[in-house]
Amino acid sequence: MTICNWGPTATPEFLTECAQIADRSTLDAIWFNDNLGFPPELPEGIPSPPATGDILDPPGFANFLAACASRIKFGTGVLVLPYRPEIVTQKLLTTIQVLSGNRFLLGIGAGYLEGEFNALGVSKSQRGKLTDQTIDFLRESADHEHIESNGYPLLLKPKLNCPPIYIGGAADIAIPRTVSRGDGWMPMGTLPADLAPAIAKLHEAGAAAGRKGLEVVTMKTLPMEDPAAAIEMAQAYQQAGVTRHPMMMVPPMWS
Repeated sequence: MTICNWGPTATPEFLTECAQIADRSTLDAIWFNDNLGFPPELPEGIPSPPATGDILDPPGFANFLAACASRIKFGTGVLVLPYRPEIVTQKLLTTIQVLSGNRFLLGIGAGYLEGEFNALGVSKSQRGKLTDQTIDFLRESADHEHIESNGYPLLLKPKLNCPPIYIGGAADIAIPRTVSRGDGWMPMGTLPADLAPAIAKLHEAGAAAGRKGLEVVTMKTLPMEDPAAAIEMAQAYQQAGVTRHPMMMVPPMWS
């Protein structure tokens, strides 16, 4: 299930209640998003959630969830890696893992919104390179406490217990990155029939590289007004090869 860390639900009271209900349920995990802020006017074709309003930082929110829920896993769908320096990202993730007992699931993306890159002073054209560098740094720091950054040696403790890394994005870019660096692929909003051929390509490429068992985590709204149709769609995702399906929902207060 997704839990909205933005919009009118971005309050401690609402989020605490949602997290604790989820913690008592049979749900496996809850997921949330990453945006810094939206430009006053979005370019044509760029999606924006309805009534976005307030946006809470995902690593900060993850530490909040670590404190108010004790069982359920939680993760980002997705964390935009080029937005944060790799050492800062590593330290944030290490803190989340320590405080949550290693319940974090790391969905990552390279980002898409030009305005956010400009506000950060980060070149959007470098987003793929920065994404790969950060993933590699996370993997390295999970194996070695002694690291080097910008030519300077550093001891990073506690050592990161690296969460599973799910690579967001379109198949042509995300599948090669998943095979080389990830634990799974995280496509968004694709229907089962369209997803099945890409999942087959993922497993074919994974097998060729000795990477069997790659997961597929997809986010898509189910037709909850028709439970039978929702079950049928969820089963279709499973048959297509999806291993986790966080369901996107619009809270009632937005309707």
